[in-house]
Amino acid sequence: MAGPRRIRVLIVDDDALVRAGLSMILGGTPDLEVVGEAADGGEVVQAVVTCRPDVVLMDIRMPRVDGLAATEALRALPRPPEVLVLTTFDADEHVLRALRAGAGGFLLKDTPPVEIVQAVRRVAAGEATLSPTVTRTLIAHVTVGTASDPRQDRATRLLGGLTERERAVAMAIGQGLTNAEIATELFMSVATVKAYVSRLLTRLGLNNRVQVALLVHDAGLV
Repeated sequence: MAGPRRIRVLIVDDDALVRAGLSMILGGTPDLEVVGEAADGGEVVQAVVTCRPDVVLMDIRMPRVDGLAATEALRALPRPPEVLVLTTFDADEHVLRALRAGAGGFLLKDTPPVEIVQAVRRVAAGEATLSPTVTRTLIAHVTVGTASDPRQDRATRLLGGLTERERAVAMAIGQGLTNAEIATELFMSVATVKAYVSRLLTRLGLNNRVQVALLVHDAGLV
C-alpha cells in the first residue's frame, strides 16, 4: 500500500554548492522529494512543466533571469506551484517584489536546515512563511510614501469592499497570525478561518495570504 504523497520540490539557484546542500537537506526528509534543479530563472518554467513540483525554492539573485522574473512567469501558468524565495538579505526590495508577485514567503540562505524543511511544508500547505517581525522589516524597508500613493489607494479600496468579518480576518493575517491564532482571536473554528482565507483570496484577486498581509500594510492598517 502506497504511503502519503510526498511534497515535490524544485531547487533553483545559480550556485551548484547551494543546490547540492539544499538537495541533501530536503532529500533526507521522508515527506519531501527533490524532483529537479535549475541554475537560472530562465530554466524555471520548463523545469516546472517537466518536474511538476509543489514548491519551488527560488534564488532571488541570478545572473541572467532573476527569481523575481521567474516568479512572475510561474504565476502566469494555469496551475503554478508555490514559490519560496531564497535570499541573503532579510530586507530587500527584490524580495518584497517577489512576494507581491505571488511568492509564498522567503528564507535566508543561512536558515537552519530544520527551519528550511518546516518552511517548505508550510508553503506547500498554503501557510505564510513570514513572521510579523519580518513583515514589518520588509514594509519599513520599502515604505509607501503618502496617503495619495496609488498602491495605498488601491489597498484601501479593496479592503473597503469586504464585510466586517472578512476585514477582521485580513487584519489578523496582516499581523502575521496563523489560522489557529486567528481562530482564537476571532472566536471561530480553524475550518471557518480557512474558509474565510479562501474567500478573501478570491474576492481580492490574490494568490496567497502573504499578499493579503501586504495589502493590509499598503492600506496602513497594521
